[in-house]
Parts: sequence; C-alpha cells; structure tokens
Amino acid sequence: MFRSFKELTAERWTFAGGKGGTLARLYQAGYAVPDGFIILPAAFTGDELAPEAWAQVQAYANRLRGGDPHVAFAVRSSALSEDSAQASFAGAFETVLDVRTDEDIRQAIHTVRRSRHNERVAAYSQAQGINAAHEMGVVVQKLVRADVSGVLFTADPVTGNRMCMTGNFVHGLGEQLVSGEANPQAFTLKRPKGQYDGPPELKRFARRLYKLASRLETELGGPQDIEWAIARGKLWLLQSRPITTLRGHNPATGEWNDSLTGDYLWTNANFGEAFPDVMTPFTWSIAQVFLRSNGYLVEDMPFPLVGNIAGRLYMNLSVGISAIDALGLPREKVIRTGEETFGRIPPEIEIPTLPLSRLWVLGYYVPMAFLKRRQWASRRRRRVPAFIAETPALVEKLQTKIQAAQTPEDLLVLWRKRLQAHLDEACQMLLAGLSEYRTLSRKLHIEFENLVGDADANALLSGVSTGTDFLASLGLLMGLAKVSRGEMSREEYLRQYGHRGPHEMELSYPRPVEDPSWIDRQLAETERDQIDVPALLAKQRQRHQTAWEHLKAKAPRKTKSYRQKLDRLAVASKTREAARSEAVRLLGLFRAFALRAGELTGLRDDIFLLSLEEVLAALDGDEAASDSIPARRETHARYSALPPYPTLIRGRFDPFQWAADPNRRSDLFDAHASTSTLASDTITGFAGAAGRVKGLVRRLDSVEEGDQLQPGEILVTVTTNIGWTPLFPRAAAIVTDVGAPLSHAAIVARELGIPAVVGCGNGTMRLHTGDRVLVNGGQGVVEILDSA
Repeated sequence: MFRSFKELTAERWTFAGGKGGTLARLYQAGYAVPDGFIILPAAFTGDELAPEAWAQVQAYANRLRGGDPHVAFAVRSSALSEDSAQASFAGAFETVLDVRTDEDIRQAIHTVRRSRHNERVAAYSQAQGINAAHEMGVVVQKLVRADVSGVLFTADPVTGNRMCMTGNFVHGLGEQLVSGEANPQAFTLKRPKGQYDGPPELKRFARRLYKLASRLETELGGPQDIEWAIARGKLWLLQSRPITTLRGHNPATGEWNDSLTGDYLWTNANFGEAFPDVMTPFTWSIAQVFLRSNGYLVEDMPFPLVGNIAGRLYMNLSVGISAIDALGLPREKVIRTGEETFGRIPPEIEIPTLPLSRLWVLGYYVPMAFLKRRQWASRRRRRVPAFIAETPALVEKLQTKIQAAQTPEDLLVLWRKRLQAHLDEACQMLLAGLSEYRTLSRKLHIEFENLVGDADANALLSGVSTGTDFLASLGLLMGLAKVSRGEMSREEYLRQYGHRGPHEMELSYPRPVEDPSWIDRQLAETERDQIDVPALLAKQRQRHQTAWEHLKAKAPRKTKSYRQKLDRLAVASKTREAARSEAVRLLGLFRAFALRAGELTGLRDDIFLLSLEEVLAALDGDEAASDSIPARRETHARYSALPPYPTLIRGRFDPFQWAADPNRRSDLFDAHASTSTLASDTITGFAGAAGRVKGLVRRLDSVEEGDQLQPGEILVTVTTNIGWTPLFPRAAAIVTDVGAPLSHAAIVARELGIPAVVGCGNGTMRLHTGDRVLVNGGQGVVEILDSA
C-alpha cells in the first residue's frame, strides 16, 4: 500500500499514478528530487485512508523527519491519468503545502484524495475524453523552503518551437506561480547552448537549469513541463511532465495530428501518392510497421521523422535539413537534390530548424538514415527475385488458412506462427530496388540531358514497355486490353492484377478482386473510348529509338556503355515495380486477416477502427479498445469529409479550420505567416513526362469520378497512383498537386507518352473544369490560357 521513492519498482510506476511514478523514477535516476513516499490507491476505502494504513503513513513520515520536528511536507495528488502525455490535470486536483503535524498530514491526505470529485476535474476529463472516475494515489514529500521557484518548458507550448526553452519564476514557494496568484518574471534559454535571457538574479543558475531540462527531455522522451526550486543555492527538481499541448494522439477518440507536437515543416510529396486516403487506425498501425522496417520510424529519436496529420502520412523535413545545417553542408544545394523526391520548397517559407549537434548527427542520424538503409537495401535486393516468384502462391495458401480459422484462438496462432513474419517482409519489399533505380536514373538523366537535351533524355529513360513485356504498374491497364481482345479471361486478370487499385494501401477498402462489377465497368469505359494502349506504348518506344539515334550520334564511343546502363535501368525499373506489386498483394492478406478477425470477434468492419495491437488483443479476449470505436468512427468520418490537405505544412495545423477558410491554399499551410496566393497564369511543378499539349481541364477529386474524364481532356487531381492508370490513356496530359518524377504514376505516364506535370502543390486550387491550358511536361509548367 506504500512505497518510498527509493522502493517503487518500474513495474509499479503506473499503479502509483502519473506524478508519483515519475518522481520515483527521477529520484532513482539521481535527480535532486525531495525525498518522499507514495500512498497507493489500495490504501484507501473510498476516500478514507484505511486505519492500518495510517500507522504506516506515520512511520514513513517520521523516517523522513529524521528527528527534526521542523520538517514540513507537501501533500500532492497522483491520479493514474495525471501528468501523462494525454492529460496533465495541472491544478485540477488539490495540493496542500507546509504540512507539519501528523494530524495535519492526515487531513491533507483526505483533502487531496477527495479533490478527485471536484467539478473542474470532471470538466477537464470530459474535454479530454477521459473517464471522469479517477483512481488516485497521494504523494507525501519533504517541502523545499524555496528562495526561488519556477517552471520551465523545454519547447514553446503554443507554437511547438524547439529552439528556445521558456520559463517563469517567483521568489518563495512556487504554488503562487502555478496557481496564477503572483506575477512571475520570464526568462528564456536558447538552444543549442542554453544562452540565457532574463532577470540577472537567475543568471547564475541558468546553466544548471539548461542541463537539467535537456537531460529530462532526452530521458523522458519528449518536451517537458518542469517545476523546479532553488533553496540555499541548490537546484531541486519538483516535477516533470509532458507538455500536453504538444500531444499528437488521443487514443480514445482516434484523433491523430503530429503537427501539434512541434514546429516542423512537413511534406506528403513522397508519401501522398502511396497513401492517398485518410488512414484507419488499423492501416496506420500497419503503416508504422512499414516505417519501422525502412528506418523512418525510430522510437528513440528526439524528433519524429514521419507523422500522421489527421489521418494522412507526412515526412518531417525539419529533421533532415537541421542535420544538413549541423554538418555545415550547403543547404540549398542539398535541398535541390532532394526536390524530385520530397517536393519543391517555396522560397517564402521559413524552415524551422532543430537543436541537433554535429556529434549526434554523425554518431546516430547518419548511420540510421543512410548507412543502415543502404545495408537493408542491398540485403533485400538479393531476396527480390524469389519474393516475386513465391508471393502469389503464398498469398493464395495463407488466404485459405485465414478463412479456415474457426475461433479467435485459431487466428491468433496463425498470426504468431505465419502471418507476422510475412507482414515484416511485405513492408520491407515495398521499397525494394528503389535506391538502385533512383540512383541510376538520376545519373543517366543528367548525362543524357547534357548530350541530347531534356526531351530526348526523358524518352531514353522511358519506353521500356512493349505490348508483351511491360512494367507491373501497367498491369491493370494492359490486362484490360488483353481481356477486351479475348487474350485473357476475367478470372485470370483478377488473379494477376486484382490486388492493385487506387486505394490499395488503405486496408479497409475492398480490392477490385472483391468487386465482381469492377472489371465490367473498366472494360465498358475502355471500349467506349476506343483507346489502343499497345499503340501508345509502341509510339513511345519509337520516341525512345529516335532519341537513341541522337545519343549515338553525339557520343559514338559510349554507345555500348550507355546501352548496358539503359538495359540495367530497364531491369531495375521492372524489378522495382514487380516487387512493389507483390508486396501490395501480400499486404492485402492482412485485410483478409482483419476481416476474419472482425467476423470472429463480432466487430465486423469496425475492426479497422482498432490498431493491429488492439486487434490481436481482441482475439486474445481483451476488447477494452472496442469502447473507443464509436468516437474513432466519427473522427475518421470527419477527417474523410475534408479535402486533401496541403502538400507542405509548417507549424500547428487544424484541418477543420483550414478547410473552412474560403481562401485556403492547397499547396502550403504556414501557421506563422500569410499564405496568400500570388496572381499568375503559370503553375509550376516537376517534369513528370515530356510533351506539350493544349486542352480543357477536367478536375477530379477522386478516382471514382473517372467516368467524367473525356478523351483528350487534361486530367487535374491531387494525386494519382497505380489505381488511376486505366484513366491515363484517355487524358491528353496529367497534372497533380502531389507527386515526384520517380513516382510510380509518373513512370507509367512516361511509358505511355502522356505529358505530365507532377507535384504542383496548387494545381487543384488554381485550375477548374473547363479551363483551357497549355501543359509543358518537359519543363514542368502549366500555363492558363483561358478560364472557364
């Protein structure tokens, strides 16, 4: 029923409440925490301390007094949900200071324990989506007779800025500061060296405060709200808790917004095409496995490399750019090199930097971000051929086993014995072969552009597909052509390509193979438009041959070498696309797993509103998380009703407030500056596929609107992926907000010879159905000729 700070073991931290568990942990780690003990909830009957417990309280208090009758105590709450990442309950429960006698201690314990029924506690609980019935321990701690007391935030609690710690202090006890009864004095500690700015009387303690705060932030895993005191020249740590305003996730409601965790620059240019939908909790948990497998999600990183912003996947550019700065590399040059992968950063946006040391970058970030990924890529590349060959039969076999599971226990055993390892491999193979293809493609493009110009360089790097030998990403499209000519049955088509689609990474969506009418709709549109896909490929292949003749004339001595490199590129391209296709097939297995889990637990399709860990717990008989399903369903529906978010997001982003703004920008959101659009008739992006064409815009918000696209129109949308490729032959050109030259959809456009400008950021904001435009795919420019 009682534990001193020294005695409380790590296994019992959570039972001691947020404050008690943290204080014990910090005391044992050697921090200058005033000694004390925790009365665990089990010591109470209702709000009354059990009689046998009171005797132990007296014994613990006397031990702390050490024979000094003048020792005073602070009696403080330690609710199980208090001082957590989700809720601080700061000031909600009672604290009693300067307690001396045993009877005063007893009364203070009673006062603190009963404060869990306060109206303000109930109101705060409701606002946070937390059960209002709070189990609570009580902390009894030696009182520090402070000369100065204060608080220190290791990040700005409003903006999330990590470059400056902000604090306040008062003379005397700190209760008057945290309660707002006194006007405090302010100070700051600027990173990375802790430069002090504030009243002179605190300056001599600034270095110690900065070191204390930096250590706490590192060891506790995030920005901290720290209470401290100085007594007779000694710095004491009174409390440390997460800054809850920088909380990115509420598991009870399913809200997830990592833009709230700090002042960062986020981009979805890299992930927006692969994950175009608002993710359900189940899909997000699978995505996290993918991110861990590829070094994007590292648990002990001080700053997130990737994040979930209202259900959509974003990458944190601030980390990489801050690492560049720490190493003293030329920022602008490195940013330009990465533009084709992460998108173009407008010159008007300020990139928030982070306090990364050169030593940390070299010792941790570089090995994790580059060296380990390179090792993984090399190892996985050797596995790719066997993976491509084995996966179709493996998936068919495991699908049968999933359906054969008759009880939750059967399915759980199958997960542990077979499925878990295949999930890891699917996530690893999604990016297999990417680095080899990207490196070779980039290098050859630079060489060819210098020799024969951009148009011929693009033609040389495409045209690898023919009517019989084509990229896996063309499978949906080429297979339809085969079915329409009677060369392939519907069943064979769905067996080979039915796992691909526009929503293939969102596991709550059915696959084409699950929808008997899907192939009929696609065939009807193909036959209606009378588009000859093999002819498009042949035309692009001819462009490739013409460009090859130009290259031979310019560099006759390098012809053999360039032919070998182009052959290598063709193999790398086909291998990369095939590996991704089979990885998507394997990921579809986990949709089948979730659906079967939903059937066996009775949760049905609501199973996708649980994370993978929660699904496994439900199969094991623990369905506690299912209580959150109604709130999560509402959150997911609200997120899904919003338009796609901006490609670039800087600072705290409220998606609902942004969507309600009639003047919002779809390319950029900056919480710190005005993002008004400059008037211009030109939209710029990346050169996705070469060619110039004039035409009328058809803006589509989703692939389900594809029947509106007429042959010869300019397709304008937020992002495309493999599931959009059946629409491509109908379009005279393609313009997207999100995307990069090496994205799968851009590669398909090049193979088909369809001009494309990708990654514009604001194409859907600037262009409307009926506008007449000129698309210059080779230059990455769209010119508005006439507005509708």
